[in-house]
Amino acid sequence: MAGPGLGLLKYLLIAALLLAAYPAFSAEAILASRVWPAQEYTRVTLESAHPLRHHFFFVEDPQRLVLDLEGVDLGPELKALPDKVGSDDPYIKAVRVGVNRPNVVRVVFDLRTAVKPSVFPLAPAGEYKHRLVLDLYPEKPADPLLALVEPRGDPIREMAQAPVLESAPEPMAAAPALPVVKLTPASPAAVAAKPKVDRLVIVAIDAGHGGEDPGARGKGGTREKNVTLAIARRLKARIDQEPNMRAVMVRDGDYFIPLADRVAKSRRVRADLFVSIHADAWVRPDARGSSVFALSERGATSTAARLLAQRENQSDLIGGVNLGVKDPVLARTLLDLSLTATINDSLKLGKAVLTELGDVNPLHKEQVEQAGFAVLKAPDVPSILVETAFISNPDEERRLKDSAYQDRIAGAILGGIKRYLSQNPPLARARVAIR
Repeated sequence: MAGPGLGLLKYLLIAALLLAAYPAFSAEAILASRVWPAQEYTRVTLESAHPLRHHFFFVEDPQRLVLDLEGVDLGPELKALPDKVGSDDPYIKAVRVGVNRPNVVRVVFDLRTAVKPSVFPLAPAGEYKHRLVLDLYPEKPADPLLALVEPRGDPIREMAQAPVLESAPEPMAAAPALPVVKLTPASPAAVAAKPKVDRLVIVAIDAGHGGEDPGARGKGGTREKNVTLAIARRLKARIDQEPNMRAVMVRDGDYFIPLADRVAKSRRVRADLFVSIHADAWVRPDARGSSVFALSERGATSTAARLLAQRENQSDLIGGVNLGVKDPVLARTLLDLSLTATINDSLKLGKAVLTELGDVNPLHKEQVEQAGFAVLKAPDVPSILVETAFISNPDEERRLKDSAYQDRIAGAILGGIKRYLSQNPPLARARVAIR
């Protein structure tokens, strides 16, 4: 009798140890839930310590998207998800969350319009753990060219729509007593000359980072994605005041756009120029100054440029890209090696912008640097990346939050664009009608 009893006790002990060793038997907790609404698409993100088991389906009349999460605890983050959907969300009307059946939590999205969902997991990246991403795209995407035929807005109102930063802007500090790098200026005639264009010039403005990808963060808590959007909006307002120029915002809100899609959008609107706006960061807080970068086919011009390109190209991992979606046409575009002429024009544009920036902020480097930036790989659009200042430098972080400084940076970029166009007018093509 003692033998079988001891065997049963040993069996129960082993079973208890197995249960303790495999916490996966317990319900998974949602650590964070986020909603990023935008006209282009709305993204919902659920973050957890382990990958989430899930499946989804549609229900008609009215239109709903149902997401079932297996082995998930109905905790405070999921319960708070409905309150994170704003009344102005273009695609989600409301969200309902509840236990559907044992071991399954159901999330129901009441939709405003027909959508094409993309649901995919993301491995840990940056400050995030495992994420389940739900992207709701419109069934019929808006044509970005329509932005060019809409009536021009009030530039003052557009500037006022810049995002609210984490802390109130401080008065712009006086420029530090540092040597400002001087470039060889163009001839007075070239500077005074107006752009020699006989058609509308389209400039694609790319506000770096956004949404799940905050970019760099200053010691004072300022996020790069907010600074870049504020400067981009000011630059658009200035460009739209020019008689022969219009600007198209690649990102006009706090949401993420994959790097390849930024390139594709600029090409869809037939942009003549592409300007990507960023705020640099370095491990040392004393690094300072503005920089301009262009694409390189043969490696980076410096170690710092190579490291910067690597960091910027990681935006897709942090922001979250569905790697299961392949676009062979876009892939051929990004791998196109016939970029020599475009890169030469990019260097000319970069030098013109760098010259103007030198009147606003000390320059980190006196020449345009080059590296393999994925966002600059449009084969037929001169493209530059502008690092407006070092957000990791406390003095420059304060300036980047200042509206007057943002406006001066925008003015310098426009001045460089006009300087470039005065010597490199775009080729003729059919005009775009402006109402």
